[in-house]
Amino acid sequence: MLTLADLSPGSSARVVDVLGEDGLAARIMEMGIIEGELIKVLGMAPLGDPMDLEVQGYRLSLRKNEARRVTVTRDSVSSPVA
Repeated sequence: MLTLADLSPGSSARVVDVLGEDGLAARIMEMGIIEGELIKVLGMAPLGDPMDLEVQGYRLSLRKNEARRVTVTRDSVSSPVA
């Protein structure tokens, strides 16, 4: 199972599911990370945490432990982000 935390900068993926039914899962979905959405990984902090992402036209940061809750499938058109 591939998660958002497994992706590297410049890659894209589609959200399959947000795991869990707690407050954290609800908060992740409220940020626009919902089934079918395309997510681009823009970069990582110097130590790899948090991740800088683009979803629904805006940028957000997620910690790796939060990103592990998001299962994804690699997008067929992944290109480096300039």
